[in-house]
Amino acid sequence: MAQGNNYGQSSNGVADESPNMLVYRKMEDVIARMQDEKNGIPIRTVKSFLSKIPSVFSGSDIVQWLTKNLSIEDPVEALHLGTLMAAHGYFFPISDHVLTLKDDGTFYRFQTPYFWPSNCWEPENTDYAVYLCKRTMQNKARLELADYEAESLARLQRAFARKWEFIFMQAEAQAKVDKKRDKIERKILDSQERAFWDVHRPVPGCVNTTEVDIKKSSRMRNPHKTRKSVYGLQNDIRSHSPTHTPAPETKPPTEDELHQEIKHWQMQLDRHRLKMSKVAESKEPGQQRVKRWGFGMDEALKDPVGREQFLKFLESEFSSENLRFWLAVEDLKKRPIREVPARVQEIWQEFLAPGAPSAINLDSKSYDKTTQNVKDPGRYTFEDAQEHIYKLMKSDSYPRFIRSSAYQELLQAKKKGKSLTSKRLTSLVQSY
Repeated sequence: MAQGNNYGQSSNGVADESPNMLVYRKMEDVIARMQDEKNGIPIRTVKSFLSKIPSVFSGSDIVQWLTKNLSIEDPVEALHLGTLMAAHGYFFPISDHVLTLKDDGTFYRFQTPYFWPSNCWEPENTDYAVYLCKRTMQNKARLELADYEAESLARLQRAFARKWEFIFMQAEAQAKVDKKRDKIERKILDSQERAFWDVHRPVPGCVNTTEVDIKKSSRMRNPHKTRKSVYGLQNDIRSHSPTHTPAPETKPPTEDELHQEIKHWQMQLDRHRLKMSKVAESKEPGQQRVKRWGFGMDEALKDPVGREQFLKFLESEFSSENLRFWLAVEDLKKRPIREVPARVQEIWQEFLAPGAPSAINLDSKSYDKTTQNVKDPGRYTFEDAQEHIYKLMKSDSYPRFIRSSAYQELLQAKKKGKSLTSKRLTSLVQSY
């Protein structure tokens, strides 16, 4: 490749001995070709009911482009290569924290080059604290903290108790700057910043691709003695990760010392797994989440717990078929194309065919259009029917759910402070 001679050098011309840099440069060369205006992946703005999703492309677009432009015969190999790029944060799913590639209609967005891993980012925990704190100040459903992020925020607040005022002031200043940006630009930048932290502080259970392999690191002649923070470059012999620590010039450890070290890290790993499992098992929504469901039906549908509560309410009224149909169509849009025809027939037989067990009510125009679409099945076969059902739920089922005793009791229970996450976030806001 034309850039082959530059792979070992950083942007300032100094030789970069990071064992991952060669991989980064090769990936970035492919990403640059993907973003080419003529021969790259088509980037578009997608309309989703009442909102627009800017600058996105689908997972199947990526797989097709890789297959065509890199002469890859096996789609599975193309999917694997795309997943590696996603894991390093070069593009990311807009509605998921797990950085993986799916060969379906899932929407993805390119990461800005500023956040590419070749820039040698090693953000500190204080940077992460500022980011999470800023998220709590922004009243957007897409920016609401996940359970593991809320746990991280509470842990960081305890760790940085003495300088939390400084962290809070920085987060507040960044939030004010973000509010001045254009709405579409702000939405894109928010998603790119979230994806950056998904790479450097991944979801529990996901691989951290920013760590240098310890075997490769030990073979480096002059390991890195600088780290790059989100706020600039800092000189420091020590690194935050044990895998980045230069090997000390001492005698090799004895067998007993190695056993003790392995035992120590195994205990640390077990403790970490226990903490993460507790977070994963906790499905209790906080007051902020429950209250947000009342802002609009979209808020309830975006939240897994909100969907579950909405569905339970509809089941109690023997009218859950509309929501189940809507969810089935949403799932259809994310299926691999080879599974779509069979899934279209399943949805038709369950909800729309004569004598269907869970028949839904459609107007004649939507039903006729859907009947024609089923003859040539695709991911958007039920688009008209889904939109009609969405409007029905929004005008009838959703208002009854918000007025129901089930929702009101859940809301009142959260106000009494039964949610651990809610307590922590509330105390954070009240303290300032």
